[in-house]
Amino acid sequence: MIAVITLKITRNTLKLESSVIKVLILGARGLLGQALSDAFTSDFEVFAWDRPEINVTNREEVFEKVGSLRPDYIINAAAFNDVDKIETDPEIYKLAKAVNAAAVGYIAECARKVGAVVVHYSTDYVFAGDNRLGYDENAKPNPISKYGETKAEGEQLLQKNTERFYLVRLSRLFGPPSSNSGVSKKSFVDLIAEVAMKGKELRLVDEEVSCPTYSVDLARFTLNLIKQKMPFGIYHGANSGTSTWYSLAQEVFRLKKISAEIAPIKSFEYPRPARRPLFSELLNTKVSKQRPWQEALADYLQIPPPPSSP
Repeated sequence: MIAVITLKITRNTLKLESSVIKVLILGARGLLGQALSDAFTSDFEVFAWDRPEINVTNREEVFEKVGSLRPDYIINAAAFNDVDKIETDPEIYKLAKAVNAAAVGYIAECARKVGAVVVHYSTDYVFAGDNRLGYDENAKPNPISKYGETKAEGEQLLQKNTERFYLVRLSRLFGPPSSNSGVSKKSFVDLIAEVAMKGKELRLVDEEVSCPTYSVDLARFTLNLIKQKMPFGIYHGANSGTSTWYSLAQEVFRLKKISAEIAPIKSFEYPRPARRPLFSELLNTKVSKQRPWQEALADYLQIPPPPSSP
């Protein structure tokens, strides 16, 4: 166990006092939250909270509950990412701003008050996708969708309200889905395999380039930032290498030995309400690079699905 050790000097003795480091994971029942809970359990005292335990969009509740717990680290994996509904539905957009932006500010404020470090996750959608050389950690956000705007606002509020933070960007997250029905949606990797196995013809966009991110690798990446006491700031935690939706699906079918009819198409041939970045590779220039996404995907596809909820 990782512990904080303090020395108390009395008149005749030197006494050791230790307390286990407390880690609070918000959004713990989601795809990333579950991977974080698994990664941190053996080394820390983990508190895994989701919607039943806390409403992160309620500032008073955040200050009351997190303030009472007084964690050493707050890892915020709560997010709302229904990209197209955010673009078209004003109520959904309002909800996204509450979860992706305002709540991040509340968490950062509370963390500063209790002396906690915040880990928060953002996305390649904060970038316009017009730089084919990719985006490093210091690139200026310039979102082209309402979802991207909410995430960029969350980044700003985090940095405004605390200096002790790790802001970790990712893209195209995949990994073991939640075993809690309705809590976490399946990733593209799982959905595309299911559709292909039903024998349906697939037409997938082959020009939106980004970096697939394995939730298990991202959780380990986060753990290493904390264990190695890396400087606070922005990090890119996606797996190495890039893909389009089409090339990602091709690799899924190859690894699972699925014979599927699949055709590459342009973005305009699959119109969606929200614009997507055309090229949003997340360049990792600060720490050791994550392993290639193909290797991570191969590992994931050996994982059996979680048991169904009763």
